[in-house]
Amino acid sequence: MKRRTFLRSIGRGAAGVALAAGAGLAPVAAARAWAAEPRPANLVLILADNQGAWTLGCYGNPDIRTPNIDRLAREGVRLTRAFSCNAVCSPTRATTLTGLIPSQHGVHCYLAAGGAQVGPRAHSTIAEFRTLPEILAEAGYACGLVGKWHLGDNLRPQDGFAAWVTMPHGHTTTFYGAEVIEDGRVRIEPGYLTDFWTARAVRFIERSRDRPFFLYLAYNGPYGLGQSLSQPARNRHAAYYAEMPMTSFPRGEPHPWLKNNRQFLGNVQAMRRYAAEASGVDDGVGEVLAALERLGLDERTLVVYTADQGWGGGQHGIWGMADHTRPLHAFDETMHVPFIVRHPGVAPAGRTADLMVSGYDTMPTLLGCLGLGGRMAAPPPPPGRDFSAALRGRQIAWQNEVYYEFENTRAVRTPEWKRIRRHPDGPHELYDLAADPGETRNLADDHARAAARASLDERLDAFFRRYADPQYDLWRGGRSKAGRLT
Repeated sequence: MKRRTFLRSIGRGAAGVALAAGAGLAPVAAARAWAAEPRPANLVLILADNQGAWTLGCYGNPDIRTPNIDRLAREGVRLTRAFSCNAVCSPTRATTLTGLIPSQHGVHCYLAAGGAQVGPRAHSTIAEFRTLPEILAEAGYACGLVGKWHLGDNLRPQDGFAAWVTMPHGHTTTFYGAEVIEDGRVRIEPGYLTDFWTARAVRFIERSRDRPFFLYLAYNGPYGLGQSLSQPARNRHAAYYAEMPMTSFPRGEPHPWLKNNRQFLGNVQAMRRYAAEASGVDDGVGEVLAALERLGLDERTLVVYTADQGWGGGQHGIWGMADHTRPLHAFDETMHVPFIVRHPGVAPAGRTADLMVSGYDTMPTLLGCLGLGGRMAAPPPPPGRDFSAALRGRQIAWQNEVYYEFENTRAVRTPEWKRIRRHPDGPHELYDLAADPGETRNLADDHARAAARASLDERLDAFFRRYADPQYDLWRGGRSKAGRLT
């Protein structure tokens, strides 16, 4: 059973922090002891929804304006090879907050509306695990969620979060007149939803300025899917993109596997809409940075920008992520995400890091950045590695490989190779990324690559033998906490 802390109120004081650490001091003495300690860094984790690294200016996109995210990269460390370990929202968010892979936490697919999210069957799908916000709350942080949760029991604050503003579902049908959850009630937010999340994030920072805080700002944009994408952009960037040719979005024939979103391939209005929403999120990043500077919190706050998973805007003839193809795919556009870390005076400005990292490395790394690396929970054994030293500019020993799973599809990616297997009967894939970075030639049946294929298969099998929990291992008869696509 997961250990719970009684410190659930955002109004708890320094005394509660000291007592939670086991100090056993009287309230006034505890408050003085905490005040005498150096204040730990604040953490602002900004998570975009469905955003490939290729859509940002600092990763080379010439069309989409992202000046504030680009500023983060100029003033911090940008990872060039960060990947998601799954292709859709709920599993990747569960991994970010638990440090576990889907075959450990059991969330293999996105949560549908209702069900676990709201209603009589509502429950948190990660309740049995210790999470990043729970660990930080126990360490004395005021923890706030603003934005998309998509992990269940949405009406009630979860896992150490005391401030809680979210939405009752995971999908986005509109950015205006959308449902939100605030003060435990579902209501309609008439304004632009991205701006609403930003305003609530700034409010949380203002109210938490006198204590260490963790803000999980989980935008539901840019998104780039479904009904919302069929409507013209309405935000302040719509006019800028109205005539843009959007040349960074590939045009071509649909991939034979594409099951959904064919109407968006080559659709310049859809491209402009996605770009406008990406710029809307960028505005929010700028507002958060401005608030930190205005309140004198800039140098004591670690700001991280990343995404739940990647997103394709025409690459390989696919629009969206892996759930939009049959079979489910594992192309890089679905996997490759931005990961930018800014901490003035700690993370060297303007650096890039070429380590291959995954979403399951995020939690141990953030705890390492905050000096709390020893608080990672086990069992189950977390597969993630702490690369916080690299973010401080140090050289570290690192094995460049990442692992991916989405229901029946698993992959191992190294700098030179990607091996993809599907249970039980394929199809399987093998790509020589050194010679074919665009993943255009499947070498799975090439006898000349038999040794590479066997080596990668051995690594893939060994990883999941070590980490997969039998009750959630779909390849061995385990179950999923979410609906199944395959």
